[in-house]
Amino acid sequence: MNFIKTLIDLFLHIDKNLALVIANFGGWSYAMLWFVIFMETGLVVTPFLPGDSLLFAAAAFAGATASQGSFNIYLLWFLMVLAAFVGDTVNYWIGHFIGPKAFTMKSGLLKKEYLDKAQAFYDKHGGIAIVLARFVPIVRTFAPFVAGVGKMHYGKFISYNAVGGLLWVTLFTFGGYFFGNIPFVKANFELVVVVIVLISVVPIMMEWVKSKRRV
Repeated sequence: MNFIKTLIDLFLHIDKNLALVIANFGGWSYAMLWFVIFMETGLVVTPFLPGDSLLFAAAAFAGATASQGSFNIYLLWFLMVLAAFVGDTVNYWIGHFIGPKAFTMKSGLLKKEYLDKAQAFYDKHGGIAIVLARFVPIVRTFAPFVAGVGKMHYGKFISYNAVGGLLWVTLFTFGGYFFGNIPFVKANFELVVVVIVLISVVPIMMEWVKSKRRV
């Protein structure tokens, strides 16, 4: 329960928590953000880490302090695109070499139902699923793994990986940079984070409803 409460606090107050990280670690905060995005996209055991909301919040902070030069939006954008690209690439090769055997291990995080959801998403949309999955939490983490398990040609995968990572990071970083410091957004940042998460999970909910209707 404490772990869940910590996660909820991290998500709902991500702007305040991120501000503390930057204040305490300075330039090293770039590296910390890089590893969070890398792990969220590259390791199937960490699908619970913040992705969309973290990018939005970090860019909002960059916009608020642009005149002070303490957090550069262009450097942030470049590093996050790189983290997203490397994360999916690593995830693909993990799936390629380890495959579904990883899901025979007993783990509260590595659930086969996540793999099944990502597989269904992949089967429905084909290669473009790698791009679309970037915008869907949990599926975002498992889609490249499934592509690796399914032995999707790496040349094809890497092109979708690059496009998806670029679109995802660009949308949320520059969205946060330009809109994150609007007075209403700043005053209701927790609500904005919840809205971002809800919008992100809409595709999963729609697929779940459709599957129930087919039963």
